[in-house]
Amino acid sequence: MSGNEPVRAKTRLHGNGLTSLIVLVTAILYAVAWPTLHLTHEVLPPVQPIVAALAAWPFLLIRANPALGWAVSAVSALVIPRVFDLVPDSGYTYPWQVVHIIVIMALLLAVSVTAGARTVMVAWISTVLLFLADTPGDDGVGWAVGLSAMVVFGLLIRWLIHSRRQLAAEEQTSELERARRAILEEKARIARDLHDVVAHHMSMVVVQAQSAPYRLSSVSDEVKAEFDSIGATAREALNEIRGLLGVLRSDAEAIERAPQPGVEQIQELLDSTRRAGIALSWNVTGDPTVLSELSGLTVYRILQESLANAARHCPGAPVTVTLDHGPSVTAIVVRNGPAAAPGQPVESSGGSGIGGMRERAAAVGGTLDTRPLPDGGFEVRAHIPAAPLA
Repeated sequence: MSGNEPVRAKTRLHGNGLTSLIVLVTAILYAVAWPTLHLTHEVLPPVQPIVAALAAWPFLLIRANPALGWAVSAVSALVIPRVFDLVPDSGYTYPWQVVHIIVIMALLLAVSVTAGARTVMVAWISTVLLFLADTPGDDGVGWAVGLSAMVVFGLLIRWLIHSRRQLAAEEQTSELERARRAILEEKARIARDLHDVVAHHMSMVVVQAQSAPYRLSSVSDEVKAEFDSIGATAREALNEIRGLLGVLRSDAEAIERAPQPGVEQIQELLDSTRRAGIALSWNVTGDPTVLSELSGLTVYRILQESLANAARHCPGAPVTVTLDHGPSVTAIVVRNGPAAAPGQPVESSGGSGIGGMRERAAAVGGTLDTRPLPDGGFEVRAHIPAAPLA
C-alpha cells in the first residue's frame, strides 16, 4: 500500500459521511414540508408531494452542484406563490414554506463559498430581488440586508479556505525546496569525494603512463605504444569522470548536460579496446543514425561495460562484437572465450555491471540477457530500440 492510500481512504470516508448527512437532512426537511404544506398553501393533495419536493429536494445538490440546486430552488420560489394561494385565515403571510426559505438560504451560502464570481453575483442579486418582491410588508428590506450579509460571510469563508490552501501549498513548496537543497548538497559532497579519490588517481595514471618512456631506460617501441594506449584510455575515462562531477555539482534543472558518448564513438571504443591488448574482432552492420541520442548512449555504455567485463574476468580471451543496426532495433552480441590467464569469475565479482546494463536497457524499453558459454566463455546479448519506448 502506498503512503497516499490512508489519506485517500480517509477522504473517501469523509465524503461518504458528508453525503449521508446531506441525504438525512433532506429527508428531514421533506418530512416537515409535505405534512405541513396544507396548513400554509392551497394545494391539491396529489400535488402536495411534488410542491414539497421542490422546497426540500434541491438541498441534495448543496455539495455536488450548489449553483444548480439554488437555481431549482429559486425558480420554484418564483413560481409557487403565483400558482398556489395561501390558506385564508391561517395567519401565515409568507409566500413560501419555512423549509423552502431554509433551503434557498443554505444553497445561496454554498454558492458564495464555492461558485465563480459571476454565479455568486447572479445568485445574490436574484435572491434579494425575489425576497424584495414577494415578502410581505417591509420585510423585504430586512431580508435583503440579511441575505447580503450571508453572502459576505460566505465570501469570507471562501477567502479563508483559499488562504489556508495557499499556505499549505507554500509550505509544501518549501519542504520540496529543502529536500531539493539537501539532494544538491549530497551531490556536491559525492562530487568532492569522487574528485579526491577517483579523479586524483586517474590523473596519476595518465601522468605515469605518459612519463614512463622518459623515466625508464630501455623502453621498446612496443612498450611505449602500450603506455600511450594506457594514457589515452585513462584520459578518456578522466574526461568522462569530470563530466559526471560537473553534473553532480550543478542544479539538475539548470544544467546543460555535458556531451555524452553515442554511436559516433563506438568505433573509437573498439579501436581503443584493441590497442589495450584485447584480441577483439567486430562486425557492424546497418545504419547507426536511426538511433536516438539516448538509445545511442545506451548501446555505447553496454558495449563499454561488456568489453570491460571481458578484460577483467577473462584476461587474454578473444572477444567478438556483433552490432546490427536494424530500422527499429539494434542488436548487440558480445562474446568472449575462456580466460587465457586466471581471472575473477563474473558471478563472484560482487559488482553491479550486469545489473546496471539491464537497467540501462530497460530504461529505453530494451532487453539484455547474459549467459555463460559451454567452453567457459561468456555472452552478453541486448536488443535496444532505435527510440526509447514511451
